[in-house]
Amino acid sequence: MCRPAWAEARTTAVRLQALKELRGVRDRIHRAHTRPLDVPALAREAGLTAETLHRTFTREYGTTPYAFVTALRAAGRGRTA
Repeated sequence: MCRPAWAEARTTAVRLQALKELRGVRDRIHRAHTRPLDVPALAREAGLTAETLHRTFTREYGTTPYAFVTALRAAGRGRTA
């Protein structure tokens, strides 16, 4: 039988792992924002479906992955590398 504290600790651990994976996706998008966005490939690397990535990214960061890339690209205009 599972004690409530164990279940809560497991839920917290799973959520923290998911946030870590999302941070990795966000960082990868940030590094490669000048290239075409491939959400299914990003999702596969994070071990998620494209739909789950879209939903969790939007929930955690308040924007879709595509809108995030668009904002990065817009912020980068006018700068020279």
